[in-house]
Amino acid sequence: MRSIVEGMNEPLLICCDMDRTLLPNGEQPESPLARPLFARMAARPGVQLGYVTGRHLALALDAIRRYRVPLPDYLVCDVGTSIYSLQGEQWQLWEEWSEHLAEDWRGSEQADLAELFADLRELTLQEPVCQARFKLSYYAAAEVEPQTLLRRMRERLTEHAIRAELIWSVDETTGTGLLDLIPLGGSKRHAVEYLMVYSGAGYERTLFAGDSGNDLPVLISPIQSVLVANATETVRSEALRRAAEAGNLEALYTARGGYLGMNGNYSAGILEGASRRYPELRSWLEATEEGRCDR
Repeated sequence: MRSIVEGMNEPLLICCDMDRTLLPNGEQPESPLARPLFARMAARPGVQLGYVTGRHLALALDAIRRYRVPLPDYLVCDVGTSIYSLQGEQWQLWEEWSEHLAEDWRGSEQADLAELFADLRELTLQEPVCQARFKLSYYAAAEVEPQTLLRRMRERLTEHAIRAELIWSVDETTGTGLLDLIPLGGSKRHAVEYLMVYSGAGYERTLFAGDSGNDLPVLISPIQSVLVANATETVRSEALRRAAEAGNLEALYTARGGYLGMNGNYSAGILEGASRRYPELRSWLEATEEGRCDR
């Protein structure tokens, strides 16, 4: 864990989704300054960095190399159902988190629950590389009515006393429905809160950034969050509505662009949100007109 210096008296935990949040792999353009500046911010003393992604470990590490983003302190993979930290040169799975999730599925794993829904023609199993021990992932056609489908699936889960969360999102590049079934206690929000306890960062010293439907459990929670500007209007509207209903609207910031001349997309949105929440980071980011700060 990095040391804490003057100006940052408590640990600051920055957690962000990867695809189309930190990684500029959406349709919108990336601000050239943003990713290098994010890397320098992540390297600041007192900052702890976590990536929270639907990817499994190998794909997450591949993206880190390909996009040249900082190596994080923590990797939360498989939509929150696996947590890793770097021990020496090896990423170690947190077995205590896996044991916690196993209770919700009553000894079942991904393959067992796939049998439960094998007759649902609306669903197509995602590739094996997208599945995990506690993550069952499907594609669904764009015309599927998600509420009806999810209700039918919840009824079957209840019949088998399986405590699970169904997370619906849409791939903005193809319009395809994406459905992840995970243990009830294994969402991105629960994983981030687990990291908060481990790192010593509270709600006011944790920032999450996301863009899509599977980020909503965190975006609408009391955790300080930022929705990057390249998020779809559907996700933006739902995040604002549900955060307001939960009484957590003040914890959610929606990036608008314009900060330091950047557009608010991807890592530029993370920087914009961080500057609004944490004066010490804003001062550092704005130390020079172009944001090229000394560490």
